[in-house]
Amino acid sequence: MSDLHARMTALSTEVTTAVIARCGAEVPFYRDLPRPVLDGEVARSVAAVHALLLRTLRDGGEVRPGDLTRLIEWSARRAEERAPLEAVTAAYLVGAQEWWRVLTGAAEPGELAEAGASLLSCLHTALPAVALAHQQAREDLNSEDKRVRRALLTALLDGRPYEALAEAARFTVTGEHEVVAFAFESDPPTRLVQSSLDASTGVPVLMDHVAGIALLPRGPDLPDLVATLARDVGEPLSAAAAPASDPAGIPAAAAEAGRVLDLVQRLGRPPGFYRLDDVLLEYQLARPGGALLRLAAKLDPLEEHPYLLETLRVFVDHGHNRRQSALTLSIHRNTLDYRLQRVCALTGLDLAVPAEARLLQAALTARALR
Repeated sequence: MSDLHARMTALSTEVTTAVIARCGAEVPFYRDLPRPVLDGEVARSVAAVHALLLRTLRDGGEVRPGDLTRLIEWSARRAEERAPLEAVTAAYLVGAQEWWRVLTGAAEPGELAEAGASLLSCLHTALPAVALAHQQAREDLNSEDKRVRRALLTALLDGRPYEALAEAARFTVTGEHEVVAFAFESDPPTRLVQSSLDASTGVPVLMDHVAGIALLPRGPDLPDLVATLARDVGEPLSAAAAPASDPAGIPAAAAEAGRVLDLVQRLGRPPGFYRLDDVLLEYQLARPGGALLRLAAKLDPLEEHPYLLETLRVFVDHGHNRRQSALTLSIHRNTLDYRLQRVCALTGLDLAVPAEARLLQAALTARALR
């Protein structure tokens, strides 16, 4: 193979030029690179691959682990530049095609079988090693990206300077955002939750998966996003959101979203999406103090009659609809009326009087929150 090696060595520049031209025209990642980068670093990497092919063409045998050092380093560097693995693989295959095209023109018929086996041996050894190096570099990069994004979200939630972290994370913080607090029934996979949020918003979402809080851009339909997330993770969930018109408003929005979610859970509200307006009265009632305790105490006379408390709760939940309340409780309408009369007698508050009916409803909320 010494003669073929000499011939291919002479044609090496031609092969490299052809590979660079095709990658720049056919592979999107390389198409977007500046020309000096293609003609410089990328061309040197292609030449390194050709040097390996030339060595195996000259010496025969398999590729040695040490032969892959430069290729692995090059692949890791491409990963750090966020080159997709499919673009890197495409470049290798383009290189193999151009190598074989030039080789078939330079080789004698009797030399092709061995030269082809040499090329396939190189690809068989190099591609898995390159893919592994690329994957490991990407995992390291993703780990660092996650660390920086967590630090950025923490800084925003704490109201601390965030600009340097935002630049490092390549994340735009300006403009309006929604701070969303999540509560899952179990502990769904972090990657699944993150992927669903990223897909729904179209951008990488900052999220603290331990605290269950995320920063989303304004725009997406949040009730629909929460419903989609529930479908993706395969379980119901509750979420509460508050808007932030600028980064300075994020800490207050996070506090509001967290309080609303806590209130929803304490009240036993069904899974779904909530804002402050959905629990405005309950939110105000939940403020600690003597008034809350006195309000809850209005129902103390029912303490020994839990079935009366449940009847009142169902009646209020159904908007004072006697038919629906009786159906829910599986009792006759006359039984429902009797129970409600007992509630009024024991508490001294008349459900037929609007102001006193509102007081009983508020007392139910206060009792759940005390």
